Amino acid sequence: MSSNRLWYDVLVVGGSPSGLALAHRLVDLCIASGQPLNMAILEKAPEFGRHCMSGAVSNPHVIKRLFPNWQADGFPIEAVCTESHFTLMGKDKTWDVPSIALPKGVKKEGYHILSLSNTVAWMAAQLEAKIAQHDHINVDLLTGFSAHQVVWEPNEAGERQVVGVQVVEHATGNPDDDNLYARVVCFGDKGFISRDFVDALNLRPNPQCWSVGVKEVWELPAGKNLEGKVWHTLGWPILDGTFGGGFVYGMKDNRLTVGLVISLDSENPNINPQQTLQAYKQHPWLQELLAGGKLLKYGAATLPEGGYYSLPTQFACNGGLLLGDALGVLNISSLAGIDKALECGIQAAEVLHAGLQAATDDVPDFSNKRLSEYQTNLMKTHVGQELYEGRYFRHAWKDNPRLLKSYLPCVLAGVDAGNPIAGFINVGLKNNPFQALSDALTLKGLMEGTADIGPVVYKKDHEYIDPNFKASPLPPQPKADKSLLVSRPDAVWFAGPVYHEENKHIDEFSADTCKTCIATYDAVGKDTPCVSDCTAEVHRTDVVNDLRVHGMSLENCIQCRTCELVCPQENLRVRPTEQGSGPDFMGL
Repeated sequence: MSSNRLWYDVLVVGGSPSGLALAHRLVDLCIASGQPLNMAILEKAPEFGRHCMSGAVSNPHVIKRLFPNWQADGFPIEAVCTESHFTLMGKDKTWDVPSIALPKGVKKEGYHILSLSNTVAWMAAQLEAKIAQHDHINVDLLTGFSAHQVVWEPNEAGERQVVGVQVVEHATGNPDDDNLYARVVCFGDKGFISRDFVDALNLRPNPQCWSVGVKEVWELPAGKNLEGKVWHTLGWPILDGTFGGGFVYGMKDNRLTVGLVISLDSENPNINPQQTLQAYKQHPWLQELLAGGKLLKYGAATLPEGGYYSLPTQFACNGGLLLGDALGVLNISSLAGIDKALECGIQAAEVLHAGLQAATDDVPDFSNKRLSEYQTNLMKTHVGQELYEGRYFRHAWKDNPRLLKSYLPCVLAGVDAGNPIAGFINVGLKNNPFQALSDALTLKGLMEGTADIGPVVYKKDHEYIDPNFKASPLPPQPKADKSLLVSRPDAVWFAGPVYHEENKHIDEFSADTCKTCIATYDAVGKDTPCVSDCTAEVHRTDVVNDLRVHGMSLENCIQCRTCELVCPQENLRVRPTEQGSGPDFMGL
C-alpha cells in the first residue's frame, strides 16, 4: 500500500437517508465518547437531495429517535396523514376498502408525508452544522462526486478487500490521485456500484426483485385542500396481470403527489411506466382531484422489493457494508422503506463506533467478525421483524397469476357496477369457487406471514418478459381532460436533467445484441423493453444504413436504471453520472 494515501475511517457512497443516518448517529456517538472521526460522504448530485425520490409516507418513529429535537430544528414534513384509504379502481368508479378489512401495514394515519429530496437536504445541512462545533470530527460532504469502481486489494489472508472507490471515471494518472481510500466503505446506492461489491463476493444468490416508481407533483387551485389525505390504489390502469398500484398523497401548500409503482418482473415487455401514469390520471376520480391543477415536477426511481429472501447472505464483510436500498430493506407488504433505511444507518453506526474505539495503531477494527454484528443487530430490530413477517408477500402474488389476471377484473367490474361485494361474489361464480376460496386463504396466510413454505427463489426481472405477451387494450376514457396529461418527451422537462458534455453513462456492451433484440420485437410488432419502459426519452430505435439499431439520447436520462433491469440480454448498464450531472428531483 502507498504511504501517500489519505485514509478515511469511514466512506459512505451515496447521500441517501441510510448514509446520512449513519453519519448523524456516528457523529453523535463520537461527540459523546470523544472518539476522533475522519469520514467522507460521496453524493453524485450537485447538492444533497437532487437525485432522491420516493413516495413517501413514513412511520416517524426512527426519525424521532435519530433527531430528538426534530420539530424545533424544522424537520421538513409535507403533512401528517389524517385519512388513509386503500382504494380499488375500476374503469369509471372507485371503492375504498373498509378499514376493518385492511392489514395494518396499509393504514397510514399519523405517518409523515415527506418529500425525500427535502428530507435528505435537511439531514445534510444539519450534519454540516453539527460537525462544525467539534474539532476532533471531520466529515467531508463531497457533492458532485461519483463512485465509479470499487477498489480492491488483497488482505493479510489473501482475500479481496475493499479499500476504497475510484472517483475519476476515466482515470489516467496515479491511482492515489483518482481514488478515495477508507477502512470501511458503506454502500447506500441503488445498485450503481454496490452491485459490484455484492457480485464480486456472491452475496446475493437469490436475485433482487425491482419495481419502478413514477411520480408527479401537482399544484392544485386555491381552496382545493387535500393536505394529509392518503390513497393507495389497486386496479386501473394496471390490468395486464402485472403487480403494481398507485398512490395519491395530499401535501401542504395545495400540492398533490400522484404516482404508480410497477413491478419489473412483468410478462409485458411494453409496460411504459410514464405513459401508464398518464392513463392513471385519465380516471374520472383523478381527473376531479387534478382539475385546474398545474404540474410542477416529474421523476422516476427503482425500488428493491424482493424483501427477506432477496437479502444478501452477509450485510458487511471484506471492508464493505450495505445500507438501505443497496441492502434491500424495503417492506413491500407495508409500502415502507424510509424508516428501515434510517435504522440501517443507526445500527451500522453503532458497530463502526465500537470498531473505532477498538483501534490498534490508529487502525480501526473493521474485521469481518466486528462488521458481522451489524447484520445480527439489524435483524433484531423492527427491520428484521417486518421483513420476516412479509417474507412471502411478493411471492404470493407472483406465484399465483389467477389473483391479478382472473380475480381482480371480476372485483373491479363490481366496483364499476356500484356493487363491489357482488364483484367479490363473482370471483367464485366466474371461476372455480373451491379454487378461488383456497387461493384467498393461501393469499391471506402468505401475506400475513403465518404460513411457512420455506425459502422462495426468484428469477431476474427480465427473465419473466414474454415477447409474445398480449395485453388487452385499455378501454378509452373519452371525457378525460387532455391538458392534465403529459407526453414522455415533455415529462423530461419536468424532471430537469442537466448533463455536462461527454457524460456517457449508459454502456451498451454489444451493438449486435441490440440488433438481434430489435429484430425479435419488430417481428411481434413491439418496441424493445428498453425503449418502451424508459421513464424518460433516452432509448430509441434508429435506422442506419438500412439497419435498425439501438440509439440513446443520454441528455434525457433521469438515472432510474429501469432499462438495465428489463434488458432481455443484460446488454445495458447504467453508471453514475459525472460532475453532478443528472435529474433535478428537488421537491419530489
